[in-house]
Amino acid sequence: MSSATMTVPSIFISNSKPSILPKARMAVSMSANKAFKQVGIGLASTAMSALLTTNALAFDVLVGGKDGSLAFFPSEFSVKAGEQIVFTNNTEGLSHTVMFDEKKVPPGVVASAISMKEKERLLALGEAYSVSLTVKGTYTFYCSEHQKDGMVGKVTVN
Repeated sequence: MSSATMTVPSIFISNSKPSILPKARMAVSMSANKAFKQVGIGLASTAMSALLTTNALAFDVLVGGKDGSLAFFPSEFSVKAGEQIVFTNNTEGLSHTVMFDEKKVPPGVVASAISMKEKERLLALGEAYSVSLTVKGTYTFYCSEHQKDGMVGKVTVN
């Protein structure tokens, strides 16, 4: 941060008394520094808000229920093209996957390219898998370990 100084007009300076100019410059300089710091804090705060808002472009999906239920929460939702979807394991003691159904994705989309790798699992509570879908349309996804139990979801990309 830079500081600003202001020259006090010479009519305030008298030869018979000690000059107030150094004190005046110091006070103005300190006030300017304080103002610049406040502006800096304001700018930093605005930047942080922008980062947090940018982070809001991620859509969160819980994988499994705390009660052990085998479902995605929410199981159906919409996102904008390119928006990040974060699938987070919400169960202890159960592993999950996020796989996209090859027959239920928009034409031209390769489901294996957007799915977790075959041997990957969300093992621990809080582990996550993220994907951004850029092609508009409807996608069906499932947990390969619990699909037979109805652990299936659907996302529409607008």
